[in-house]
Amino acid sequence: MTAIETMLPRTLKAARDERHWTETEAAERLGMSQSYLAMLEKGQRKVTPRLAAKFKSVYGLRPTVLPTSDEFIPRVPVTNEEFVNEVSALGYPGFAYLKARVKERNPAETLVEALSQASLESRVVEALPWLLLTYWDMNLGWLVREAKLNNLQNRLGFVESLAEEVSGRSGSTDEQRNRAFRELRNMLEKSRLAQEDTFLKPVNSEVEREWLRKNRSDQARHWNLLTNWRSEHLQYDRWHE
Repeated sequence: MTAIETMLPRTLKAARDERHWTETEAAERLGMSQSYLAMLEKGQRKVTPRLAAKFKSVYGLRPTVLPTSDEFIPRVPVTNEEFVNEVSALGYPGFAYLKARVKERNPAETLVEALSQASLESRVVEALPWLLLTYWDMNLGWLVREAKLNNLQNRLGFVESLAEEVSGRSGSTDEQRNRAFRELRNMLEKSRLAQEDTFLKPVNSEVEREWLRKNRSDQARHWNLLTNWRSEHLQYDRWHE
C-alpha cells in the first residue's frame, strides 16, 4: 500500500528553522546524518511513513503531516471503542480521561473511516466535527476524493456545516481555518448526492423517517440526511481548543 506524502521538504526546513536548530543539531535529535537531513529538506530523498512519524515527534508537528494512503479502504465495521481511542490520541477533550495507546494516524483517515460506518455512538459522532475544527489543515483533496469514492460526500458536507457553525458561534477569527472550511464546502457541493441517507444511526421505521424529514435542520435537509443532529448539541466553544 503506497502513501501520499504530506510532509513536504519545505515543511521540514520551516519546522527546523522555527526551532532555530542547525542541520547538525536537528540531525542529532533525529538520529540521522546531517547530509541525509539536507537531502530530505531538498526533496532529494523521500520522507517515508516511518520518517514522517519521527519528524512529527521530534519537531512537535501536527498529525496532519502524517502520510495518507492512496489506496485507502475504510474498515467496516470498526468498534466505537477503537474510534474513541483514536480520537482520544488526537487530543479530543471529551475523551481526555483516557490514555489511549494507538498507532499515530492522520486524522483525515480517522474521519473518513468513521463516516463509513452504519452506526456510531453519540459520543463518537460528537467528536467528528471537532476533528475538522481542530485539524482544518487536513489534505482536503485527499479527503474529498475518498469521500466521493465511498459516497460519503453528503455526510462529510454535513460534518463540515456543523464545524463551521460551531466556529462561527465561538466568534473564530482564524481566517486560515475559515478559508479551509469554505474550500471544503465548495468542493463537496459540486458532488452533492440526491439520494437520501442516514447519518451514523439506522432509521428503523417509516414513522421515524417521516419525523426526521420534518424536524431535521436546514443543513441536514440540504445534505439529504435523516438526522436530528444540530450544532447546538456541540459545546466545543466552552472548551479550550
